[in-house]
Amino acid sequence: MPKKKYFVLVILLLIASASFAQFTISGTISDDSGNPVPFASIVIRNTTKGTSANNDGNYSLPIAPGTYEILFKAIGYQQETRQVSVKANVVLNVKLAIASYQLKDVVVRPGGEDPAYAIIRNAIRKRKTYLNEVKAYNCTVYVKGLQKLLDAPKKFLGRDINQVAREFGLDSNRRGIVYLSESQSKLSVEKPDRVHEEMISSKVSGSNRGFSFNRASDIKVNIYENHQDWQQISNRPFISPIADNALNYFNYKWLGTIEENGETINKIQLLPKHAFEATFTGVIYIIENTWRVHSFDVQITKSANLNVVDTLNVREQYVPVSKKAWMPSTIKLEFTGGFFGFKFGGYVVAVYSNYELDPVINKKEFAEVLRITNGVNKKDSVYWEQERPVPLTSEEITDYKKKAILAKKRESKPYLDSLDKVSNHLTVNKFLLTGYLLRDRYKKQYVYFNPVLQSFLYNTVEGFTLNYGARFVKQIDSASNKFLRLGGNIRYGIAEKKLHANVEGTIPVSGYTLSFAGGTGVYDLNNTEPISAISNTFNSLFGRSNLQKLYERTFASAGISHRIAGGWNAGITTEYADRTSLENSTSYSIFKPKGKDFTSNNPFVPNANVPLFPQNQSFKVNVHSSYNFSNKYVTYPSGRYYLPSAYPTLTVNYTKGFKNIFGSDVDYSLLTASLSQVDINMGVYGKSAFYIGAGKFLSAKQLTYVDYAHFYGTDGLVYTVAPNRFLLLDIYKYSTADKFFEAHFEHNFSGYLLNNIPGIRKLKLQEIVNLNYLITPVLKNYFEVAGGVQYLNFRFMYGASYQGNQKIKNSFIIGIILPERPAFR
Repeated sequence: MPKKKYFVLVILLLIASASFAQFTISGTISDDSGNPVPFASIVIRNTTKGTSANNDGNYSLPIAPGTYEILFKAIGYQQETRQVSVKANVVLNVKLAIASYQLKDVVVRPGGEDPAYAIIRNAIRKRKTYLNEVKAYNCTVYVKGLQKLLDAPKKFLGRDINQVAREFGLDSNRRGIVYLSESQSKLSVEKPDRVHEEMISSKVSGSNRGFSFNRASDIKVNIYENHQDWQQISNRPFISPIADNALNYFNYKWLGTIEENGETINKIQLLPKHAFEATFTGVIYIIENTWRVHSFDVQITKSANLNVVDTLNVREQYVPVSKKAWMPSTIKLEFTGGFFGFKFGGYVVAVYSNYELDPVINKKEFAEVLRITNGVNKKDSVYWEQERPVPLTSEEITDYKKKAILAKKRESKPYLDSLDKVSNHLTVNKFLLTGYLLRDRYKKQYVYFNPVLQSFLYNTVEGFTLNYGARFVKQIDSASNKFLRLGGNIRYGIAEKKLHANVEGTIPVSGYTLSFAGGTGVYDLNNTEPISAISNTFNSLFGRSNLQKLYERTFASAGISHRIAGGWNAGITTEYADRTSLENSTSYSIFKPKGKDFTSNNPFVPNANVPLFPQNQSFKVNVHSSYNFSNKYVTYPSGRYYLPSAYPTLTVNYTKGFKNIFGSDVDYSLLTASLSQVDINMGVYGKSAFYIGAGKFLSAKQLTYVDYAHFYGTDGLVYTVAPNRFLLLDIYKYSTADKFFEAHFEHNFSGYLLNNIPGIRKLKLQEIVNLNYLITPVLKNYFEVAGGVQYLNFRFMYGASYQGNQKIKNSFIIGIILPERPAFR
């Protein structure tokens, strides 16, 4: 190649490389006194590109060569503008003056209305316009979350907190960062509620394999919505200061105006009319004439009966992304709280950039709400230094470095074995009360043995009974998060002198779940198991009331289930069983209330030991299917996981009993269907739930009582809360071999009424109203009405039942909300 051409080529390559070069503008943002201005916004004028300062006021903005006008903004400060020519890295420190808001020559007569009200009314009128102004958009979102333990006791529930603190990398005073994570995502949104988020990078301090809990789609701060529904923070949604009915909840005070970018910005103070309403205090900034929200800085305190946290500060700034549309640039949520001697604090900050309005979006992609793929958490430090829009503080840098060493150590077999050696230590408390977990973290498996004290039962059929079980769980495919689950149980009744044993398990195979069970045991005649064995034990021993009626079953069953598509699941189960009626074998009780005696084990002949049914065999097949009218899911490297639906779930069951197969005596077919939904959001008025069920025996040539359609009733003082639960219905009397219809409705006012009563509001009680209805050929127009309050996971209810116009029963009852058992990870 001639030297001249070679020289030209080199020049062209240098020009091309310079055009793709990336520099940074960085520095510190401080106030007039030299104090840092945390989380100030830095925006390139007439673009949607920008960043945010960190908690120390430091910022870094990646930028291509060129000349730019940079805006430096923070709520409560005067905006600063700098003209910058970028040919190399630029250090630019900026001081922001506290904003001075000017009061106009407005005359307010005594008793007259504050000027803020006219501004707020205009903002309320424009609320829906700006809420729906942008129908769809794409953007890039950086989210950083940090949580710190500010104080902790030395011991808690007998456990050495110093040891736990060392495992988390905290200091000797049990203080420091317990969670630090960053993520970057591409977010697509289409109104009203379609969201797709693809996480492109994730970093978690102290974990080389974990993924950030930060989700851009979870930051649901939109002041243009009437309500801010943050369920983890409050039982009640918060009222927006520009909600349609905001004037019923807020007083407003005009604090003046300031000029910014040719716009007049009004500063308005928010003053809740009632201290204990779910409202904000703070300030909101509204642009004159257009009546847009410019920004806001609001607080919520524990006077609003918050859950977990004591205070929550919310700051949001908007920027123009087109001539007509403004969108969020930064959102920061900062919180503090405490419980049982632990004090914590932290924040979540989100930085939005690269907006694209009304893009062409494939609507099918919204079925996938979140996508996290392999490699997202494998980005190196060079990547983060270039892409991180909010610089780390010195404390955060130290935390990453210190916990990187811990993370590597935590993945080693010796470390995992050492953890198991400590946690697998058998204690009296584990053996008797909580159960014993024998865990092997390295092999990702565990064996759990039930607590002994909870395994001792009593009933009038078996007498004092040992019902002991254990289960084994092993992760068999870490890539798809599949688990093998096996369980076993032995049962021995001293009075009956019989030993029972059974096993069960589930095995995942190529998208299907295979299940099996078999053995012999003692079971409730009502297959919904409305009375727990522990409740029956208590009632029998102390109240001489044997509520539970039992029978013996020797059986073998097998099944297969599969997710057909989206929210549509289906499966089939077959079972062979030998069923035998049982009689009482003991009449012992600790207390013997006058006039109270045990009844027989036959619910229909309480005063004589008459078998309810002869010994019989059954072979039946059950086909079941459910659909929740949704196909939304999240994708992790371990697989696809479908999300709970915002719509009702339809469930259909068909059971067929076959005669003469393996000596089966039954011949019937039963079709049932139900439609149910929980957590129906009713805004400030709480949440509702409903369950509607119906069924019919298409044929009932030959069957026994255990094959009937049974109802989830209650026949004691304590019950577990469920959507299809009757509170006062006899649990055996009204089971049917014909047809039925049932309906249940419940509303939780979430403190809407009681939160306004001094003293009582501190208990954070939730008001509950419950209605239930049932009709069968025997039971005509049965209904229940109940009301009460919920405190934590307990309900204290009073209800009455009626058949037509006739009152049947009234009673005070206690409900318990059982927490869902988390899956082993």
